[in-house]
Amino acid sequence: MNPLQSNNIKWSENVIVADADYIDKVAFNLTVYFERALNRRIPKADFSTWAVDIALDGGLREGDHETQVVLVHDKKKRQLDYFAPSLFDSELNAQAFKHDRMGEFIINSVPVEPSVASKGQLMADLVRMFCDQKNVKRVMVVPDSEQGDGYEAVARTLRPEDDDEKRITLFAMQQMPTGNFRQEVLGYSLMNALGISADELK
Repeated sequence: MNPLQSNNIKWSENVIVADADYIDKVAFNLTVYFERALNRRIPKADFSTWAVDIALDGGLREGDHETQVVLVHDKKKRQLDYFAPSLFDSELNAQAFKHDRMGEFIINSVPVEPSVASKGQLMADLVRMFCDQKNVKRVMVVPDSEQGDGYEAVARTLRPEDDDEKRITLFAMQQMPTGNFRQEVLGYSLMNALGISADELK
């Protein structure tokens, strides 16, 4: 059964596909670093703030939009440890929130069994599926760009992409090999969601 069908995910014009385990790891690393650098406690990242910031970095502008957020995670993981809300089954999957300037964000989680499928390849398949839908105009992808085949699997899928009507953005912590897609820095959205302001970094 297709993971999108099994989670009742419908097509939205804007889609965020993220490796949930990876964004949680990066949030942890940023928390450890900035608690030392700023000498204060860093709260858990606000999930809705992060999702809105990713959409903005992906080119979405103010309006009554609908944005689908797909979280791909290891089946053994029940939650995001450094985000709030955090529980996949009860707090994130099949949930939604309304932003006053950016519209509705609909969240679904897709668990993957590592012994059955590569998370990177599953993400690539999901991204390809979204890109193949005519009404999907904007796709934002956060693969694991540090370990495994996540980034290369997604990038390889997108390199032949030549649909000028779609805006595709990949997020990573550093500059990565590119293709027919834009790149943005993942850290900015996570720092904002963690409550770290630019003024503190001066």
